[in-house]
Amino acid sequence: MERFGVKSPPSRNRSKTALYVTPQDRVTEFGSELHEDGGKLFCTSCNVVLNHVRKSAINDHLKSKTHTKRKAEFEEQNIRKKQRTLTASLQCNSTAQTEKTSVIQDFVKMCLEANIPLEKADHPSVRAFLSRYVKNGSSIPKSDQLRKAYLPDGYDNENQLINTEDR
Repeated sequence: MERFGVKSPPSRNRSKTALYVTPQDRVTEFGSELHEDGGKLFCTSCNVVLNHVRKSAINDHLKSKTHTKRKAEFEEQNIRKKQRTLTASLQCNSTAQTEKTSVIQDFVKMCLEANIPLEKADHPSVRAFLSRYVKNGSSIPKSDQLRKAYLPDGYDNENQLINTEDR
């Protein structure tokens, strides 16, 4: 066929997926109906993950009866809850989490500097005092976890301080 200048018809097996479309592109295209988190596209009112590559899948979902029903319920509630991925939720460090770790690290440092054994933190009266008078004091773990999780950090920090002072 090529000898006579006739071209073969184009292949019909080509995929109709948009290769370079991101979930964020679909959010800008469809507006507040959808939101993106962690590289996934979510329907805001249904809290369902959608395929961002195929526009027809998104259109089909938005025209479905379940979506229109959930959208009406969502607008009645007037609460804007957006589903997040697990990795995004775990990466979020709140101020309470950072305060908790700083309180624990300061407690371990105080015990080390005052030569107080970490086992004293397990005593019921110490526990009661910490939970009553110290902000986030009830979040201080038992002595075995203090030794395993927080003591190496304090040890490494003190070693670094000693090494920098020697130089």
